[in-house]
Amino acid sequence: MIEIIVIGAGVVGASVGYRLARAGAAVTILDAGTVGGGTSSASYAWTNSNDKPPRAYHDLNVGGMRAHAALREEFGGAPWLHGGGCLEWATDAARRAELRRRIERLRAWGYAAEEISAARFAELEPDVDRALVADAAIAHFPEEGWLDPVVYAHAVARAAVRAGARLRTGVRVGAVRRDGGRVVGVTTDGGEAHGADVVVNCAGRWANDVAAGLAIPLAPTVGLLVLTPPVPARVRHLLRAPDCHLRPDGGGRLMIHSDDIDEAATVETRPDPSLPGCVDLARRAARVLPSIAGVRPEAARVGVRPMPADGRSAVGPIPGVSGYYLVVTHSGVTLAPHLGALVADEIVGGREDARLAPFRPARLLR
Repeated sequence: MIEIIVIGAGVVGASVGYRLARAGAAVTILDAGTVGGGTSSASYAWTNSNDKPPRAYHDLNVGGMRAHAALREEFGGAPWLHGGGCLEWATDAARRAELRRRIERLRAWGYAAEEISAARFAELEPDVDRALVADAAIAHFPEEGWLDPVVYAHAVARAAVRAGARLRTGVRVGAVRRDGGRVVGVTTDGGEAHGADVVVNCAGRWANDVAAGLAIPLAPTVGLLVLTPPVPARVRHLLRAPDCHLRPDGGGRLMIHSDDIDEAATVETRPDPSLPGCVDLARRAARVLPSIAGVRPEAARVGVRPMPADGRSAVGPIPGVSGYYLVVTHSGVTLAPHLGALVADEIVGGREDARLAPFRPARLLR
C-alpha cells in the first residue's frame, strides 16, 4: 500500500486526502493549525468560473463546480454548498461593454450567462435600490454560488478519516525530507520524522515554507472581508455591484468585499471591524441595500490567498525530484473537490491527466 503524507487540511488538502484514502492509499494529513483554519477560513468562497481565462483554466474551474454538485450527491447532501446564482451590473460605458463581451464569451464556452432587464433584476433582488440598475447592463450567472469553506473542510476531512486516513492537527511540518533526488517524508517542528512514498504539499501560501529547496515562485494576494450583524435585508444571490461585492453569510449576516479595499491591505493588517476600509465597505453595501443604512461591521477577516506567480494553478511533481507532488492554487474553494479526484488518480492510479497539463509547476521554474 502506498504511504502518502498530505500537508495541509484546508479545503484543498482535505479534498486531496479524502480522494487518496478512497483510492486505497495509506494517508496521513498533517496541519499546523486546525482543519480549515488557514486561508480557507478567510475566503469570500465564491464558486464560479466567471472570469477565469484562458480556456483551460476556465474549464478546470467548471470541473470544480460540477465536482461540488457530484459530492453533494455522493454525501447525500451538502449543507456547506449554497447556490442561487450571481448578479453583476455595470453602469459606465466601458464596463457595460466589457460585461457584455464576457457574457458572450462565457455563453460561447457553454457557461450559463445571460443579460437581464432591470425589471427582472427587481424580481430577483427586490431589496436592492432600483435606481442603481435602471440604466445598467445586468448579468445573471445562475449556476454560481458560495461555500461555507470551514464546514466543507471538516466534512471532507471526517470522510477521509472514515476512509482510513489519519488526521493530525496542531502538527507543523518543518521540512520535507529528501534522500538524493527522492522525497522520503517530512520532519515536524517537534522533531518527529514521518516516512512516506509520496508527500503532497497542500500548504497553500505556506507551501514554500515547509519545502525548502522545492520552492516555486509565488505571488500571494491579501483579501479583506467584512461581516455585518444580522440585517433586515433579503439577499438571495451573490451581488457584484460596481464598488462592492456582497453575499449572504448565514444567520442574516452579509459578507462584503471589494478589490480596491484589498489593495490597501497587507499581511500585517489586523482583522479589526473598526478599520476605515471595513467601515467604508459597510457604507457601500448600504448604498446597494437601503434597508441596512447605518449598519456597522461586526467582524473582519484578513486572508492571504495562495497564488503562483502567473496567477494559475500549480499542480503536479517538481522536475528532478520523485515522491513529491505540489498543489497550490487560487480559486481553491471552487477547485478543491475536482483537484482532489484528479490528484488521487494521478498519484495512485498512475495516469497523467491532460486537464492538468497546462498547470504543471515546471513552467514556473524555467
